[in-house]
Amino acid sequence: MVRAAKHTSRDIRVANRFHVLRHILAAPAVSRQEIAAETALSFATVSNLIGELLALGLLVEVGFQDSGGGRPRGLVAVNPGGGFLIGIDTAETYVHVDLFDAALTVLATVEERLSGGERCPEQIVERLVSGVGTVMAQAGVAPDGVLGVGVSVPGQVDHEGGVSVFAPNWDWLDVPLRGMLRSRLPMPVHLDNPLRASAVAELWFGAGRGHDDLAVLTLGTGVGAGLALGGSLYRGVTNSAGEWGHTTLVLGGRPCRCGNRGCVETYVGAPGIMQHLREVAPDNPMLCPGDQTATIEALAAGLAAGDPVAVAVADVTAGYLAAAIADLVNLLNPEVVVLGSWVAAKLGQGLLARVRDRVAGHALRRPLDATQIVLGQASGDAVSLGAATFALERFLASIGAPLGGVVRPVRR
Repeated sequence: MVRAAKHTSRDIRVANRFHVLRHILAAPAVSRQEIAAETALSFATVSNLIGELLALGLLVEVGFQDSGGGRPRGLVAVNPGGGFLIGIDTAETYVHVDLFDAALTVLATVEERLSGGERCPEQIVERLVSGVGTVMAQAGVAPDGVLGVGVSVPGQVDHEGGVSVFAPNWDWLDVPLRGMLRSRLPMPVHLDNPLRASAVAELWFGAGRGHDDLAVLTLGTGVGAGLALGGSLYRGVTNSAGEWGHTTLVLGGRPCRCGNRGCVETYVGAPGIMQHLREVAPDNPMLCPGDQTATIEALAAGLAAGDPVAVAVADVTAGYLAAAIADLVNLLNPEVVVLGSWVAAKLGQGLLARVRDRVAGHALRRPLDATQIVLGQASGDAVSLGAATFALERFLASIGAPLGGVVRPVRR
């Protein structure tokens, strides 16, 4: 039986520290009074937490704000030189690595395609380690300046244990990936999956800003939903929440790599879209067998040009996607549904407009009227940004000395 973790006063302090830092990240400069009002924390709590972050070097004082007759209010901002973070988006077809400063601004990037045969854990680890080395060399950053590395891998992940529990598209089962990476990288490593990473990126830096309830749909080789409810990331009991791609859309439908049939993923993921193209026009030159990226790019270009085959494929895909989104709307009643990841980015407004037209035929009117359906808005690679944010969160937790204890400084 899985039991809920008890929240100690230290857990609450760590959560508040991260909560405060996220509000500071959202503004170029902000006062303690403004943060207290936005977070509903007391002014004394906010002042203490900011004092810790100033001591760590993650924040700097940047001037004063006129308070309208009272004492000027001191302004704080994130110190970009307060440390560095690395975020990694590992997908079935590519590895994308970003190096960020403490303000989560990208300083260096590398992205490499994975061949169809690259799927064993040792091969993926080699790619990740190589990517980390490349971005650190590009930015001239030493290992002791990196606060942490956040790694996103597809499938079900035990983020506390650092284990890839099940990645059906790679046939992975209980792979101790974090341990494998820690033996090769001289900095803290944190593991999660793209559903959680994309959700936190959109919640704090993209389409979810200003909203508390959203579902971020990752449309790539695999398909899933990152969920934020009540302003917080929702993981579920075993960090498995959001496996929307493996809910049944068609009874007895297409076989899925998870072992079931008719899953959402088999109709709206990249391989499923390729299957739509085979069924509509099996000899069409837009179909690039064995190359999902090239096929989706060709379809996107055809859709923009009004090619009738591309339009037909987009219509079929949007029909399935709209029905699956309606289930989320009816079940969760979110403020925002975000279409994210690389398939959604490439098909863009052409797919989005068709989904919006069709979803009303499946969703209940009242919850749908309150839901926006939009494309992802987090800048750059949302998954690597979210993964880096997880690494920052874990760093803040690691330095959480009890009140009155010594807070260790950031090593630059």
